[in-house]
Amino acid sequence: MKKRVNESAKITFVGVVDKIVGDEAVIKIFQEFCEALKGVEDYSHLIILYWMHLRANEEDRRTLLVYPRRHAVNVLTGVFACRSPSRPNPIGLCVVELVKREGCALTVKGLDALEKSPIIDIKPYVPRLDAVPNARIPEWAC
Repeated sequence: MKKRVNESAKITFVGVVDKIVGDEAVIKIFQEFCEALKGVEDYSHLIILYWMHLRANEEDRRTLLVYPRRHAVNVLTGVFACRSPSRPNPIGLCVVELVKREGCALTVKGLDALEKSPIIDIKPYVPRLDAVPNARIPEWAC
């Protein structure tokens, strides 16, 4: 049996989804990480990594095969080949539009996290690095 590399890791949450109203969400960054937001307002879009806290249970973390729910076709799919919230590490990723920054709070559009979801990290969206113009996806995901 092969030995696993880094069998565990520590994640420090840097904030939380405070509230969602319509298509806008407010993310509150904890005071000790607020300084890390310096310059974020220069970007129109951000990548938000968050913890899907309602799926952080043993049953959902053992799920490896799912039928993706947002598609008309029922295709049994591995969780690494879809966006299922049930997965070994319930980490969500979402590209959002930054509406405004007020101190340690970010108002964003397009966040697919739930209220009270812990924030793992924030990265700037850089089109030349993050957009892949000719990316291929399976037909069922169209």
